[in-house]
Amino acid sequence: MKITPLDDRVLVKPIENKEKKVGNIIIPDTAKEKPQIGKVIAVGNDEDLQKVVKNGDKVIYAKYGGTEVELEGEKYLIVQRSDLLGIVE
Repeated sequence: MKITPLDDRVLVKPIENKEKKVGNIIIPDTAKEKPQIGKVIAVGNDEDLQKVVKNGDKVIYAKYGGTEVELEGEKYLIVQRSDLLGIVE
């Protein structure tokens, strides 16, 4: 199965934060912050967006932006252009 985002949307694979420790205490998953950096997997058909973002780019997106989807056991986000904050180089 394949997901192709429409219009000004981007399919992003979130990059999980490394396990956090405070001293000898491991912070549980439920207390971790949601990742805000991800790898672009696919770009919608908006020509202006395609000039700025391409497959493989690392992007920063809004903390609560995007719609979570699961495909073959992997979690992805479909993020609108307005929720993309920058490209990580």
